[in-house]
Amino acid sequence: MHLNKQDTTLSNPIKIANQFKPQGKVIDVREFGHGNINGTYLVTLDSLEDKHFILQRVNTNVFRQPQLVMQNMSIFSNHVRQRLQSDSNNINRRWEVPQVFLTKDNRDYLIDTDGSFWRAISFIEAGTTFDTIKNNQHAYEVGYALGMFHNLINDLPTEKLADTLPGFHVTPSYLQQYNLVVNQNPAPKSPEVEYCLQFVRDRQSWAHILENALEQGHLCLRPIHGDPKVNNVMINTTTGQAIGVIDLDTVKPGLVHYDIGDCLRSGCNPLGEETAEWQSVVFDTVVCKSILQGYFSIAKDFLTEKDYEYIYDAIRLIAFELGLRFFTDYLAGNVYFKVKHPEHNLARALVQFKLTESIESQETDIRAIIGEME
Repeated sequence: MHLNKQDTTLSNPIKIANQFKPQGKVIDVREFGHGNINGTYLVTLDSLEDKHFILQRVNTNVFRQPQLVMQNMSIFSNHVRQRLQSDSNNINRRWEVPQVFLTKDNRDYLIDTDGSFWRAISFIEAGTTFDTIKNNQHAYEVGYALGMFHNLINDLPTEKLADTLPGFHVTPSYLQQYNLVVNQNPAPKSPEVEYCLQFVRDRQSWAHILENALEQGHLCLRPIHGDPKVNNVMINTTTGQAIGVIDLDTVKPGLVHYDIGDCLRSGCNPLGEETAEWQSVVFDTVVCKSILQGYFSIAKDFLTEKDYEYIYDAIRLIAFELGLRFFTDYLAGNVYFKVKHPEHNLARALVQFKLTESIESQETDIRAIIGEME
């Protein structure tokens, strides 16, 4: 899909923010958040009502068809707003859905003179996010948020959503890419690299487990978030309740197991995915139980018996998958994820592989927790 540049002379985020239609004058733009993909800014307005909005430069190297990302976001947002209105008597908490701002010429995106793709989204006031789980109540709320998210879009037909990232969260595809990179790029010599190489070798055949279950009809495609890590769950700063799930670029058809696994992968690692103490990384089963209690408190209505059978596999697989992606990017020269230093993706991979090891060592306990929820 070809992107036509608009007639504009934009050169910085303040000028770009002013091209959208906020209710007020832009008085400040500053970098916001810790995303690995898009460039995100918090825009401040001289408005008495909506004082902020989010401005993002979408990474078109990752999202090759950004208009389809915006199309999915609109379809998702409209569907959820309708569900919230029709289910208003059954929802006893504040729940926010990010809204897309239009430009002055009524587009839901803007392309600057450098060809960069920009969009503006409403900012959720009186809400915050955390990179790691703070306590069991926070864990419960993170699980509840994902359950609410799935519940609100479970009846959205997957054929209405474009697959904006073909192969995303399809572990065999990442494994295939990894093998190509390994064959084309001799791996640097170090104990850490050898550990990663051996770790992947030992799990090559098992990596197909969820895709095989889909092919066999044990699991089915549903709308998913695609990246429901802890810091994508908004928490009400007053009540401590979850009030929304943000970062909707990866909303697409997929397996809810990817979301469940990713939520637990990010939530049950107390040291966080950026820790330098990778050898001390463990999977916290107490937090796991709280997240799953929150999730199943609202998600039980649409999960099948077969869905439950593969939840442990999803928890193990997604930690492995992210480690595989980080390690592949390291071997390829850090071309996908943002890095702060050349060994950054290797360090990230080590954290995820160590987390996978911890999950594997606690399989009996994790399966027991899942069994209690059925």
